[in-house]
Amino acid sequence: MSSQEIANKLWNLCNVLRDDGVTYHQYLNELTYILFLKLSEVKGFEEHLPEEYRWRGFVDEPDNNEAFLRYRKFLAEISNKTTSDSIKEIYADASTSLRKPVNFDTLVQAIEKIDWYEENERDAMGDIYETLLEKNAGEKKSGAGQYFTPRPLINVMVDLLVPKLGEKWNDPAAGTFGFMISADHYLRSKNDDYYKLSEKERKFQEQEAFSGVELVGDAHRLALMNARLHGMESRIYLADSLTEFGKSLKNFDGVLANPPFGTKKGGERPSRDDFTFPTSNKQLNFLQHIYRSLKKDGKARAAVVLPDNVLFEDGDGQRIRRDLMDKCNVHTILRLPTGIFYAAGVKTNVLFFTRGTTETKNTKDVWFYDMRTNVPNYGKRTPFTEKAFEDFIKAYTGGIGFDEVEEKYDGLVSDAKREKIKDERWNKISRETIEEKNDSLDLGLISDSSISNGEDLGEPVEIAKEALAEIKEITEQLNAMIKELS
Repeated sequence: MSSQEIANKLWNLCNVLRDDGVTYHQYLNELTYILFLKLSEVKGFEEHLPEEYRWRGFVDEPDNNEAFLRYRKFLAEISNKTTSDSIKEIYADASTSLRKPVNFDTLVQAIEKIDWYEENERDAMGDIYETLLEKNAGEKKSGAGQYFTPRPLINVMVDLLVPKLGEKWNDPAAGTFGFMISADHYLRSKNDDYYKLSEKERKFQEQEAFSGVELVGDAHRLALMNARLHGMESRIYLADSLTEFGKSLKNFDGVLANPPFGTKKGGERPSRDDFTFPTSNKQLNFLQHIYRSLKKDGKARAAVVLPDNVLFEDGDGQRIRRDLMDKCNVHTILRLPTGIFYAAGVKTNVLFFTRGTTETKNTKDVWFYDMRTNVPNYGKRTPFTEKAFEDFIKAYTGGIGFDEVEEKYDGLVSDAKREKIKDERWNKISRETIEEKNDSLDLGLISDSSISNGEDLGEPVEIAKEALAEIKEITEQLNAMIKELS
């Protein structure tokens, strides 16, 4: 049975539990608690659990009521009865949404019957769990879409930044830890799953190479589970990168992130004193945090998903962009298509930049690639896959592909090779021109043919949703400005 088939089977069990009043989001949390018990048996770390709470006892218990009572007791007590930090974190403040013992037994027996290894003997538990996270993100009522970045986008961002063994990588808005898991997978695929590394090197990769921060408790729990299922013992902090805690996050070789959109509640500014331009706009604060957290060695790099307003906002936005282009080489901006995130109508971009060794004049030119204009609307009828990035990857790498780019530490090729790519979507704009436009980076979009062709406008309901999303974003920004001016 493939990972996709197993994930579908587990997800469909949620329908069985509907009469117990369990939502999709609650179900995934419940599944996380129970899956970890099975994981402890499969991975061989049951010694961290009291004997009465081990997986086999739940599977073999003939009395559903007794098994369910023991499970509820387990959730209440385990954080105080284990020496494992990861178990304490995953089960922190845990409680069950189930009410009927028979439904608990249904989940346990279904998980027990699944063959957790594919035919090639590769452990598939991580892939299965990621598929469940994606399904949960796609369920609009769960509200989990904000914690999930589409996997094709994650993988392309990782590939283009070219992680290396021995480097430290971080995601300051980790969600379910997808970026770091993809970076770890990238390195495992290039290095024989770490088998040839020394014990010290392997321990570094599994425990220290990747880290993250997540503010929301449920998302943090899912991130911990996701990491463990992929064989990672990474440190994932339950904290806010925009508070004083964030000042300790520094000297990274790489950062990959999709920070949360919007403004802080009540227009509040971040509670840390090291930002030169503190603002109520969360994405601008995360951007400041990210470029400040990189090593000043001329090699540390980042790829960050940011909404359009970050590219053109005046005031602090303009000052932060200027500071970014001074401290870093902002070499590439990818204008992403709409409709690839679970929030309708959101217009986003990926900023690729490398931290300089000096504090000024590191950006000379910025290359823009327009994946947004005159492209299909992605959705159920047109799935968003890595194939959509083929032309962008060709332009970014100057046509030489990933393998040769890997030989260069920061994954960059010369402008001369990039200039050989003939693609109307691929344009270079000088720093001087950007300065003349008040340091706006809202550039690089080609002519929109849909303006003259009404047939390409799309479904009316989608147009209305997109307009409503834009109005909401503008309203949030205006409310924040009013708060500051008051």
